[in-house]
Amino acid sequence: MHVVKSVGVMSVAKIMGLIYGCMGLIFAPFFLLMGLIGSLAGAGKSPFAGIFGMVFAILMPVLYGVLGFIAGAIGALLYNLFAKWVGGFEVEVELRPATPTAPYPIVPPASSGM
Repeated sequence: MHVVKSVGVMSVAKIMGLIYGCMGLIFAPFFLLMGLIGSLAGAGKSPFAGIFGMVFAILMPVLYGVLGFIAGAIGALLYNLFAKWVGGFEVEVELRPATPTAPYPIVPPASSGM
């Protein structure tokens, strides 16, 4: 067993920021749809609901990414703190021997039969 005693705060923060930014891209069309429905469903038919939905859908990946970055940094700092007190994650790692592989199958040359 190997123990992960600490993690790089910035590396975790960057990865979490990218993951949450991608989640924002996934959820953005739903907010566009809700903004469109909201602008059409009102009695006064105000266009502000649609505009708000569009602006929020455009800003959502950025906001999610920033919040994911901050949450990842805080989470990594807390992990490093708690890992000092109680120990880190236990991970079992299997090392496999390196086998050389060719980028294409190696076929022996055909014999000429002479």
